[in-house]
Amino acid sequence: MGAETLWLIGGAALAGLVQGISGFAFSMVAMSVWVWGIEPGLAAVMAVFGGLVGQTLTLFTVRRGLSLPLLLPFIAGAVLGVPLGVAALPHLDPALFKLVLGLFLMVCCPAMLLAGRWPRIGFGGRWLDGVVGAVGGVMGGICGFSGVVPSLWSTLRGWDKDVQRSVIQNFSLSALAATFAIYVLSGVVTPEMWPRFAVVAPALVLPSMLGARIYLGLSAAAFRRGLLLLLSAAGLAMAAAALPALA
Repeated sequence: MGAETLWLIGGAALAGLVQGISGFAFSMVAMSVWVWGIEPGLAAVMAVFGGLVGQTLTLFTVRRGLSLPLLLPFIAGAVLGVPLGVAALPHLDPALFKLVLGLFLMVCCPAMLLAGRWPRIGFGGRWLDGVVGAVGGVMGGICGFSGVVPSLWSTLRGWDKDVQRSVIQNFSLSALAATFAIYVLSGVVTPEMWPRFAVVAPALVLPSMLGARIYLGLSAAAFRRGLLLLLSAAGLAMAAAALPALA
């Protein structure tokens, strides 16, 4: 078993567990592992694929709180955002990719960590939800980070845990499915990548289902705080490692 396969299995298993508990974060966790040992183009495709598989699995396990009126503006925004993210992906070189990813984690993870202390946002209505969905679509198209910004936004909206989980889970599933379809149709997914899917999918199945069971039985608040602190530190490490190469 080669080093690349071990990186793929380890990142997928850890990310599957986290996604099962938190409802998003597969790509964040997987990329924080894969960025150290997997080529960026391959890592981005595997992150989208793994997130899609994990969301599909947990969709049938966690189904509480679904609200179509809340969900549809996010999906409408993603229809515009995903193609833009896919178009940007080929223009990121490895060092720049690592820097952008690190800065993104350094900004968004602390923001999500502190979101519960911020004032609730009641203005903007569904059109602003759609804008947030478009931003999530762009991030999903680049590397599968579709749920990060909408997750932060839903917290600021003051939605309860099950509503947040349902909206983010179903939005991420839609955005990731659209992203992966565009990857395949546009040639981003190359023939050499297909055998890697058979590595990533089995590695995340059991951890993802286990995480979903943990979510149903326990509060995920402490876990979420620990995860966001860990990802913030990972983002700092990525950015620091990328700066010398760019300089």
